[in-house]
Amino acid sequence: MLIREQSSGNTDTGYGRRLSGVFESLVRRKLVDSDNVTRENHHQLAKKLSALDLVAIGVGATIGAGVYILVGTVAREHAGPSLTISFFVAGVAAALSAFCYAELACRCPSAGSAYHYTYICVGEGVAWLVGWALILEWTIGGSTVARGITPNLALFLGGEDKLPAFLARISIPGLGIVVDPCAAILIFIVTALLCIGIKKSSLAQTIVTTVNVCALLFITAVGGYLGFRDGWVGYELPNGYFPFGVNGMFAGSAVVFFSYIGFDSITSTTEEMKNPQRDLPLGIGLTMLICSILYMLVSTVIVGLVPYYALDPDTPISSAFASYRVHWATYIITVGAVTALFASLLGSILPQPRILMAMARDGLLPSIFADINKHTQVPVKGTIITGLFAAALAFFMDVSQLAGMVSVGTLLAFTTVAISVLILRYVPPHESPLPSSLQEAINSTLSQLDGESLETAVGDSAGICENNIQDSSDKGNDVLAYPLIERAVSREEKRRKTAAWAIALVCVGVLIVTFTASAKYLPSIPRFTSCGVGGVLLLGSLIVLASLDQDDTRHSFGHTGGFACPYVPFLPVACILINTYLLIDLGLATWIWVSVWFAIGALVYVFYGRTHSSLVNAVYVRSDYVNEIYRSSDHVA
Repeated sequence: MLIREQSSGNTDTGYGRRLSGVFESLVRRKLVDSDNVTRENHHQLAKKLSALDLVAIGVGATIGAGVYILVGTVAREHAGPSLTISFFVAGVAAALSAFCYAELACRCPSAGSAYHYTYICVGEGVAWLVGWALILEWTIGGSTVARGITPNLALFLGGEDKLPAFLARISIPGLGIVVDPCAAILIFIVTALLCIGIKKSSLAQTIVTTVNVCALLFITAVGGYLGFRDGWVGYELPNGYFPFGVNGMFAGSAVVFFSYIGFDSITSTTEEMKNPQRDLPLGIGLTMLICSILYMLVSTVIVGLVPYYALDPDTPISSAFASYRVHWATYIITVGAVTALFASLLGSILPQPRILMAMARDGLLPSIFADINKHTQVPVKGTIITGLFAAALAFFMDVSQLAGMVSVGTLLAFTTVAISVLILRYVPPHESPLPSSLQEAINSTLSQLDGESLETAVGDSAGICENNIQDSSDKGNDVLAYPLIERAVSREEKRRKTAAWAIALVCVGVLIVTFTASAKYLPSIPRFTSCGVGGVLLLGSLIVLASLDQDDTRHSFGHTGGFACPYVPFLPVACILINTYLLIDLGLATWIWVSVWFAIGALVYVFYGRTHSSLVNAVYVRSDYVNEIYRSSDHVA
C-alpha cells in the first residue's frame, strides 16, 4: 500500500514528500533533464551533430600543443625510450573514464555532462561542486591555451619582433603585468564562432583538427624515414629500454594521463546530437583510439631519433628534426602546434556555456545563462559572458601557475561519474521529483492507486480464506494477504541498503589507500598499516558489491538502448582509484587555490542556488507512478 507522507516541517501535504531541510537539499536528486526540458517547453539546442562532428570536437579538445612539449619532458625525467608504453598505459586508464561517461551520456542525453549525471545519481550538493569545478577548469584552461598561442605564432613568423604591433605582448611598468592582446582577440574570434551555431563551429573545429592531425602524421612519416635511414640511435642505449625502471614508466603514465583530458567535452554537446545513443559511444571511442595512436606514433619516433637525455625539454620535436638538418620541418611543426592550440581553445570554450545553461535550468544560477537564441539555437548570452571573462583573464594574467587547478575539475568529474555508474547499477533513484503544481494530480492518482491496492489485497485474502478458513480465523486476513510481498520488498530493501553501504565503503577505502600512498612524509610502519587497512576495506567492499545482484530498474532508467559500461563494478572502482590518486597527488599549493574557489562556490550555493533550486518545492513520489500522474494532470487540464 502507498503511504501519505509529510514534509520536513511535519505538515501533512498529501501524498509524496518534500526535501526542504538544509541537509536534505544537498541530497535531493532530479529527473533526467531531457524529459524536463520537453515538459517545461524550454527552447532546446539544435540537434545537428553527427559522429564525425563529435570526433572532431573530441580530438581537437584532447590533442593540444602539450604533445609537442610533453614528449621531451617526460622522456628526459621519467620514462626514457619507454615513453610509448607510458602513453599506452595512460590511454587505458583514461578509457576507464570514457566507458563510464559513455553509459551515462546515453542514458541522460542532455547538456551538463558530469554535473548533470551527478545531480541525477548522487545529489544536488556534490553536483554543485562538480559544476563549479568544471567552470574553473574550462575558464582557466581556455585562458591558458589562448596565451600559449602567441609565442607559437611569433615562432612561425620568425620572432616576436615580427608580430604585428596590435598582437604583441606588452609589459606594464611598475605592475609586473604582461598583457596579451593576441590571446584576447583569439578568444573573441572563438566566441563569435560559437555564437553563430554549433554546426558552423564544429566545421571550423574539423578543419583545424585535420590540419593538426596531418602535422602529427607528417612528424611520424618523416621521422620514421629518418630513423630507418640513419638507424634508431635513441634505442641503442647501454641502460636499455627502461632507464628509470618500470616505476619511471608508470610515473610517466601519470604525467601524460592529462594529455587525454578533453574527450569529456563531447558529452557537453549530448543534447545537440542527432542520435546520441549511437553516435556518442562511437565519438568517444574513436576519439580515444585516434589520440592514443597518434601519441604513441609520435613518441616512438621522437625518442628513437634522439637519445632521451639529449631531447630539448621545450621544443623536443623541432630540435630532433634540426639534429638531422631538416630545419624546414620546423614550419610544419609550428603550424601543427598553432592549430592544436586553436582547436584546444575552441574545445575549452564550447562546454562552458552549456554547463552554465544546465545549472541555470536547475535554478542554481541566474536564468540568463539558460536563454537559448531562437535563430542559432545556442546559449548566446552564456557564450558571450564566458568569452568576455576568459578574454579578460587571458589578457591581464599569466594563468600558467594556476594550470594545476584545471586538472581538479576533470579528475573530480571523472571520479563522480564512475560513482554515478555504481549508483545507477545497484541503487538507482526510486523516487522522482515533480513540481508542487501537480500536488492535486499526485493526491488523486496515488489515492486511487492506494484504494486499488487495498481492494486487491482484500480480494486476494478472501480467495485464500475459502481454502484456509481455519487459518484465517486464527491469523487474520492481513497476514495471509501480504507475506510473500513483504518478504520480496524486505529482500530488495536489504539488497539496496547493502549495496549503498558497499559503495560508500569502497569510496572510503579508496580515500585511505590513495591518501596514504601519496603521504610520503609519513613513517613507513603507520603508512603501510593504514594502506593495508584501506586495501582490506576496499577489496572487501568490492567483493560484497560484486556478489550482489544489480537493480532490475536500471534497464528502464533514463533513455534505454545505448552503451552499457562493461565489467561493473570492477571497471568503475578502478576508475575511482586512479582518479582519486591523481587528485590527491596534485600538490598542496593547487589544493589551497582550489579550496578558495570551492569556498566561494559554497557561498554562492548557500545564498542563491539552494533557495532558487527548481527542486525547492518538488514533491517526491515513486518513479513507477510518474507517467500515470502526468497523464492524470493532462486529463484534468
